[in-house]
Amino acid sequence: MREGLVGRFVISSKGLVFSRVGLLMLLAVGLAACGQKPAAKLLPPVVGFVTIKEQPLPLSAELPGHTSPFAESEIRPQVSGIILHRFFTEGSVVKAGQSLYQIDPAPYQAAYDNAVATLADAKSKADRYGILLKANAIASQQADDAQAAYLVAKANLEMARINLAYTHITAPITGHISASTVTEGALVTADQATALATVSALDPIYVDIDQSSNELISLKRALQEGRIGASTASVVLKLDDGSTYAQSGKLQFADVTVDPTTGAVHLRALFTNPDGLLLPGMYVRATVAEGVDPHGILAPQHGITHDIKGQSIALVADDEGIARVRTLKTGRVIGADWQVLEGLRPGDRMIVQGLQKVRPGTRVKLVPAASGQS
Repeated sequence: MREGLVGRFVISSKGLVFSRVGLLMLLAVGLAACGQKPAAKLLPPVVGFVTIKEQPLPLSAELPGHTSPFAESEIRPQVSGIILHRFFTEGSVVKAGQSLYQIDPAPYQAAYDNAVATLADAKSKADRYGILLKANAIASQQADDAQAAYLVAKANLEMARINLAYTHITAPITGHISASTVTEGALVTADQATALATVSALDPIYVDIDQSSNELISLKRALQEGRIGASTASVVLKLDDGSTYAQSGKLQFADVTVDPTTGAVHLRALFTNPDGLLLPGMYVRATVAEGVDPHGILAPQHGITHDIKGQSIALVADDEGIARVRTLKTGRVIGADWQVLEGLRPGDRMIVQGLQKVRPGTRVKLVPAASGQS
């Protein structure tokens, strides 16, 4: 190649003109290209996977609840008077029919005795007028009036007897009795607003639970479609201190109405309470057994993410080892897993480790996932 120099330029044999600096750069690039090694082939990222399995899946819901008495009776006076005696110890267990209070019976005893005398007089008069009527000695109206007076006197005696009995107040049910709101010597009135005491039956005891109406509808639909089996309706309680109550309970009923303020349905469970550990008004967590999904699928939580639409997604390796995106429909959280309703099938290889190294459509190298890692 013939080259000629003109000033700071180089003229090649082909007539091309280069600056000296440009020519040097071209030579350097050519030399570097001659000595460069071929780029190394990129290896597919190593990811951990789990094989999706189908299994019977017991379904349960942990719901807030509170205890309430099996039966409760507020003790109120049905006649007015002075409390002469109180016969119970506050906080103790009282039996049905046990004496609780004695109201001064004197005025009611007097009214009863007067009613007895009035009845005797009215009966005598009615009997006498009946004889006279048969002899046509009096008008029939007089006999009728005497008979009516007798019946009124009889009713008055019965009312006097009832009022006298009301002065002796007894327990209507067996249960724990509360503190008394009155002491001996206090004046009470018939049907007053304030109860004298309250008797609560606590063995067995109710636990009232609220469940979302949406959850209840989904559960009923799954039962009707045969996607889950029938529940034994057993309930387990967790107490405020985190301990589990020793006795399991049974679900009694679900309310037929939805609370418009909370959108919840009222459930009620029954528990035995032989030691009296559960008291009215305690807050508890109730785990309600709802049924069994015979074809349940679980997927690790750390293998499920969300796309920009908020949908749950997972990466699954196909038969060629290519990562594919699956859109999932999830149910409830069970331990460290999600219940998967749609999107995964038994045998799928779900990627759960090394997700940050994978993009959909890339080839991956699969190894069994190490437990306890993500």
